[in-house]
Amino acid sequence: MHNKISIKEKVGYGLGDAASSMFWKIFSMYLMFFYTDVFGLAPAVVGTMFLITRIWDSCFDPLVGIIADRTKTRWGKFRPYLLWTAIPFAIIGILTFYTPDFDEKGKIIYAYVTYSLMMMVYSIINVPYASLLGVLSSDRKERTTLSSYRMVFAFGGSLLALWLIEPLVNHFGGNMNSKTGWLYTIIVFGIITTLFFWGCFFLTKERVQPISGEKTDLKEDLKDLWKNKPWWILLGAGIGTLVFNSIRDGAAVYYFKYYVSNTVSYSFNLFGETFAMTPTSLYLVLGQAANIIGVIAATPIANKIGKKNTFFGAMSLAAILSVIFYFFGKEDVLLIMVFQVLISICAGCVFPLIWSMYADSADYSEWKQGRRATGLVFSASSMSQKFGWTIGGAATGWLLGYYGFQANIEQTAVTQNGIQLMLSILPAAAAVISVLFILFYPLTEEKLQTIEQDLNNKRNLTN
Repeated sequence: MHNKISIKEKVGYGLGDAASSMFWKIFSMYLMFFYTDVFGLAPAVVGTMFLITRIWDSCFDPLVGIIADRTKTRWGKFRPYLLWTAIPFAIIGILTFYTPDFDEKGKIIYAYVTYSLMMMVYSIINVPYASLLGVLSSDRKERTTLSSYRMVFAFGGSLLALWLIEPLVNHFGGNMNSKTGWLYTIIVFGIITTLFFWGCFFLTKERVQPISGEKTDLKEDLKDLWKNKPWWILLGAGIGTLVFNSIRDGAAVYYFKYYVSNTVSYSFNLFGETFAMTPTSLYLVLGQAANIIGVIAATPIANKIGKKNTFFGAMSLAAILSVIFYFFGKEDVLLIMVFQVLISICAGCVFPLIWSMYADSADYSEWKQGRRATGLVFSASSMSQKFGWTIGGAATGWLLGYYGFQANIEQTAVTQNGIQLMLSILPAAAAVISVLFILFYPLTEEKLQTIEQDLNNKRNLTN
């Protein structure tokens, strides 16, 4: 009974990442552009800000996990944070996209403060949300299914955000450089994310409890994490995966604005209304739709050949396709879109796997050391994910500066080539690093079955 999860609860769990992913995708795809082309900051300044604020935020994640592990309420350890933090999450997100009438120094300070607060509140709600996977069920296959639901909703939320962001900004402000357009658009998304987080809170239930008699001890929890070899391997693989995605995401808007012509509009009819999409929007929406295909495919493939083999194959293919992507010219729009779909399917396969594998590493730690610290394991995992995003985000700003990028002017051939590299060769290198790490991952399906049976036996004896 502990492992039986209804469709309604799986959908409820997915709503949480739909909310997080809306802001996450807006940050990864558009925040650099917002800071350079709307807010008026230099790309190198933004890259350095991303590095500093995200390093702090990455270190903040384990603190949130430690506190969440020790939270005791009638709703459980992790669910209450979805209820408490949903509104602050929306408000600080709105402030991040507000443009005050300050001088350059004032704008830099404002950007540092609001972005730092945004990343902290993101941790406060997202670390407990991620940890929730480890206590909804103890069944490894059910976790993979839950993780797939989570990722489908995550990419669905991202798809919704990327589909609406440019039309909403243009509707409220007239063009993509409008300060008012950005502010009102983020207000709309803030309302949606609040409702989704609350839906996740009300529709889920924490089931998996620590073995009776187990005492919490931070020093011992940290020692257990240090000895957790599978977690360390996932750390390296996760960082490589996030660098792969964040560089591609961060450079995409620049790729179409300054390399491929973004003036063409693709129109389509839906429910009697005509919608127009730029090549940028089409590229991003296709990527998110393809991510969902990858997420859906991940569970049956992993059930057949194992999580490790699925991860290895998906990232290897993503690296090969990314190298080929470099050779497309600005006129090869169809090939660019096709390869965006193929690469995104590969990337989509990985995300539900890695979070399910983190839950497995928490089981491994409990099995090996006799102690469970789900919040710490997932917060440290979230830290690694954000660290990869930090490297990729900072590198995007620095690389744009290195290649001579200047906002809102025609770019030189060197700059255009640099932007091409950021969509192809550089992400491919990060994918190769991820593949090399996952080769050494030791938790085979047979090993996980043994761990699951042993832990269930211990819980039945002690609870």
